[in-house]
Amino acid sequence: MAALAESVAAEPGSRNGTGRGRAPRGRLANQIPPEILNNPQLQAAIQVLPSNYNFEIPKTIWRIQQTQAKKVALQMPEGLLLFACTIVDILERFTEAEVMVMGDVTYGACCVDDFTARALGADFLVHYGHSCLVPMDTSARDFGVLYVFVDIRIDTTHLLDSIRLTFPPATSLALVSTIQFVSTLQAAAQELRAEYRVSVPQCKPLSPGEILGCTAPQLPREVEAVVYLGDGRFHLESVMIANPGVPAYRYDPYSKVLSREHYDHQRMQANRQEAIATARSAKSWGLILGTLGRQGSPKILEQHLESRLQALGLPFLRLLLSEIFPSKLNLLPEVDVWVQVACPRLSIDWGTAFPKPLLTPYELLGAMDSQPRTEPPPPGPEPTGLGEGVRAALSRRG
Repeated sequence: MAALAESVAAEPGSRNGTGRGRAPRGRLANQIPPEILNNPQLQAAIQVLPSNYNFEIPKTIWRIQQTQAKKVALQMPEGLLLFACTIVDILERFTEAEVMVMGDVTYGACCVDDFTARALGADFLVHYGHSCLVPMDTSARDFGVLYVFVDIRIDTTHLLDSIRLTFPPATSLALVSTIQFVSTLQAAAQELRAEYRVSVPQCKPLSPGEILGCTAPQLPREVEAVVYLGDGRFHLESVMIANPGVPAYRYDPYSKVLSREHYDHQRMQANRQEAIATARSAKSWGLILGTLGRQGSPKILEQHLESRLQALGLPFLRLLLSEIFPSKLNLLPEVDVWVQVACPRLSIDWGTAFPKPLLTPYELLGAMDSQPRTEPPPPGPEPTGLGEGVRAALSRRG
């Protein structure tokens, strides 16, 4: 499934951002010429990379050749940067393109930076480690973008045994992961269905089973536990926030530990309500547009936030930042409250580290209401919008 989704995301004229015609859906892998797939020198070069990491090198070479790209930019999260120089050497050896590595931090799918790549003279961008969250029709014109998931293969034997030892048969389980392990997750789900009621939920536009730190599905009532395959807690916490009543477990594929995970929903909601309550008495506002990749949305900033404050006669300052730190905002002490259009988790996870309230766009609505909001914000891909629930709320009030 994941391999198919990745191939579709790279099709010309659909989700690769080139706009140069349309290829049959799901057939790109079969179109790679044999002289690329079976090139012994290329196969030998690829052996330098980890065998369980799929960097889609033949497909990348084929796409560069197809688009006749002259300058290619590579963008990847910090965990993959140690492979960047090797990939550059391979791509430059087997194509005629000049290849450069973009060094700005890449936190997630919202950070795809086609604008900066284009400004640096590139005509093709390869984004590693994330799926396509930002709509491809918003990419820079006549600019190719290829998403490489970097599928990581792991032995599922220990994962399956751990689940069987933890949960009794017939338990209703939801399995989620990041895009690197989605294919493994779906294979594990298929095997577990003989013993459990297993679902692999989807929050579109993501692949089935895929979650992000800002985007997670609301699970059906019958789900008794959610199991996350991956290291760290950031992505898992998104599904925990969206489903406070569902017990959560994390299987770390590197340490091979299945652990019960907890989240302090009461403390999080209390912190957010305190920030909203403080913002109600604010006299001056600061609106932050995130400029890290595609995190920020000028449409949300201009059509919803600015228009709301203007209608209320409240003064505000526009501030563009690639990364939002307390030390930066401390330089503007005259601002009483900040609203950031970048990453909702920045406010949720680190809002208390800022001396002034740091709200999300959804929380701005709460600050403008006469009655405090008690429900959490609806889950949805805020980097590319506000989610359907937030858009509906904005339309009712705008």
